[in-house]
Parts: sequence; C-alpha cells; structure tokens
Amino acid sequence: MDENQIRSKLKALDPVHLEIEDFSDGCGKKFKLLVVSDAFDKKPLLERHRMVNTALVEEMPHIHALTMKTLTPEQWKNSKSLDC
Repeated sequence: MDENQIRSKLKALDPVHLEIEDFSDGCGKKFKLLVVSDAFDKKPLLERHRMVNTALVEEMPHIHALTMKTLTPEQWKNSKSLDC
C-alpha cells in the first residue's frame, strides 16, 4: 500500500486539497489524511469519514491504522488562518 494508491482512490471525492502521510516506518500500513472537499458540505463528521472509508474500501484490509481530518474548503481556509 502506498500514498499514490490512496490518492488515486480519494479522487472520487474530488478533493481541492489532499495530504497523505505514511507514519508506518515505510511498511504502508498506517496513514494520516487531510481531505478537503466540497463533497463534505453539510455532512456530519461521521458521514464524511464513511465517504472516505467507502472510497478506500478495497484498500482498508491492508491498512492497520487510518487517521483522517475531513474539511470543507471553507473550514480549511478558516483553520489555516488560525495557524499563526
């Protein structure tokens, strides 16, 4: 499992920004995601995470740990402005 495989599958969510970090010492089993997409607009957090999990359904058996932050573009813009 590598970042490119995950990136390819998450294109289904049409992200405006996507960060993928492999924190598994190179074995491709643990990932952190930041997914910014209009598809998350008016969706609760649980539904957003389900959308990501659905996009990665074929990869999930190979992933040991997945941490994700799912934001709308507006939320991302506001969170970046707080990072002084």
